[in-house]
Amino acid sequence: MHVTSLSPGSADALLFDLGRVVLDIDFSKAIACWAGHAGCKPEAIVARYVRDEAYRLHEVGKISDEDYFASLRSSLGISISDGQFLEGWNAIFAGEMPDIAELLPRAAKQMPVYAFSNTNRPHVDYFSKEYADLLGHFRELYLSSSIGLRKPDAEAFDHVVAAMGVPANRVVFFDDLAENVEGARARGLTAVHVTSPHDVGNALRALGI
Repeated sequence: MHVTSLSPGSADALLFDLGRVVLDIDFSKAIACWAGHAGCKPEAIVARYVRDEAYRLHEVGKISDEDYFASLRSSLGISISDGQFLEGWNAIFAGEMPDIAELLPRAAKQMPVYAFSNTNRPHVDYFSKEYADLLGHFRELYLSSSIGLRKPDAEAFDHVVAAMGVPANRVVFFDDLAENVEGARARGLTAVHVTSPHDVGNALRALGI
């Protein structure tokens, strides 16, 4: 989505992904933490880590944290505790994305802003407290582990748009993953692929925000 296709008055609501759009994510911190506890090299864990079916089920709240960590214990071949897995799991949050602390409140003064994130209960518990002030600008957070649906599935976008009460073609969606951007466009949303910290600001300026 080129910002030239956005114009003042072309949106009634904004919908933001969280990871790498609002909150910076560094998964290498999780890997380093787990490797430290397991006494192995990070490269060994990287080579084995995949976002598998257990990962997806965890994101929609269909398996417990304990069951997901058990699946990691097996797939990664490391014997660390649930508490140690959780420590690394929550270590991925690396602060706010550049300029977002200024952009979000500015946008929220002009129209409703919402968030839609594929995430899981431990991460929600963590970021809801750690970034409460920043996330307070959102009218509502639609989280996969709460709604039981995840991007880029059509049903997930339809659910969120219906809950927002805004026509899909009047929603501008921001996400860092191409498959989520494509999924949003397929359901009628205007979508901005966020590939640099400047993309959100450029899009908001094009919208007259």
